[in-house]
Amino acid sequence: MVDAVALACDHAGVALKQELRAVLERAGRIVLDLGTDGPESVDYPDFADRMAEALADGRASRGVLLCGSGIGISIAANRHRHVRAALCHDATTARLAREHNDANVLVLGSRVVGVQTALDCLEVFLATPFAGGRHARRLSKLG
Repeated sequence: MVDAVALACDHAGVALKQELRAVLERAGRIVLDLGTDGPESVDYPDFADRMAEALADGRASRGVLLCGSGIGISIAANRHRHVRAALCHDATTARLAREHNDANVLVLGSRVVGVQTALDCLEVFLATPFAGGRHARRLSKLG
C-alpha cells in the first residue's frame, strides 16, 4: 500500500480541498486527488466511491472527503465495509476518530468548518495512531 493521502469532494468542497492539497504537498506527502475540480454540481456518492476504491486497491492509506456539511459524503463512504469515515468538526474529534475508531477517512463539511480548523483536523488525523486495546475489540464487532 502506498502511503498516500487521497482527497475527494463534491462541488462544495473544491476550494477547501485545494487548500488541504497544497499543505499536504508542501509537507512532502503523496497526494492522490480524486476530484472534483470545479463548481459544477456533482453527486457526492460518486466521490465517496472513488475514495473507497483508492483505499481498497492500495493507492492510498488514508483519505479526506469533503462536501458542504460532511454528512452526505460520510454516509456514502461508510457504505463500504473497509471505510471508516469520521465526520470531524475540530482537532479533538479528529484525534478521537483515529485513536478510538481507527478511522481511515477524515470527513469535513466545507460550509461548517473554516480553513484553519480543517488544517488542524488534518494534521491531528494524520499524526494520531490507533490506540488498540479495548477499542480494537469494539471495532471487531463492526464486521
